[in-house]
Amino acid sequence: MGDKQFGINPKVIAQYSKDIKEVVDMGFEIAIVIGGGNIFRGLQAKDSGVDRVSGDYMGMLATVINGVALQNGLESAGIYTRLVSAIEMKEIAEPYIRRRATRHLEKGRVVIFVAGTGSPYFTTDSAAALRASEINADAVIKGTRVDGIYTADPEKDPNATKYDVLSFDDALHQKLNIMDTTAFTLCQENNVPILVFNMDKPGNLTRLLKGEKIGTVVTN
Repeated sequence: MGDKQFGINPKVIAQYSKDIKEVVDMGFEIAIVIGGGNIFRGLQAKDSGVDRVSGDYMGMLATVINGVALQNGLESAGIYTRLVSAIEMKEIAEPYIRRRATRHLEKGRVVIFVAGTGSPYFTTDSAAALRASEINADAVIKGTRVDGIYTADPEKDPNATKYDVLSFDDALHQKLNIMDTTAFTLCQENNVPILVFNMDKPGNLTRLLKGEKIGTVVTN
């Protein structure tokens, strides 16, 4: 969405595509789980007079729209991609099959997972944790608007301080709002570290994967 009030900002798609291409060219296998809050968020369904289950499905469809836009941006940047959906829509995306998805990654394609988990009541964070566990990802990298995890919301509390490294147990104990509990527990149980960083700063993804100490690492 960028600085728009709604929908897709082509400048943001172009910047994300450039950042992702840099790390693909470095040899990393990249799978992406994309959200849909810029179009519709299931948790806000009640405000629209829509029940939660219908709202969640609408949110899943919103992620498909974003996935198609990101796929177009990545392919314009010269990256081979596959759009993989948890809800079957064969004219737009492949159905999710774990072995096929991992084969795409082995061939150097960027895999974009859309439609969340395919089930209501699960967030995009849960989809990211689930897919990361299924494809044996080395880490979940969560791109946000802030440069890591803080003791409080840095956009609201000027005294909030940033963590460089954090354990899963400490994050749970301090009730830090990193991901929803289901997603967080999945990562903890499957020993998948979470890296939280500011995706809106150009070049940050490359610096992170080169080992620079930006963002926050959550690990066992």
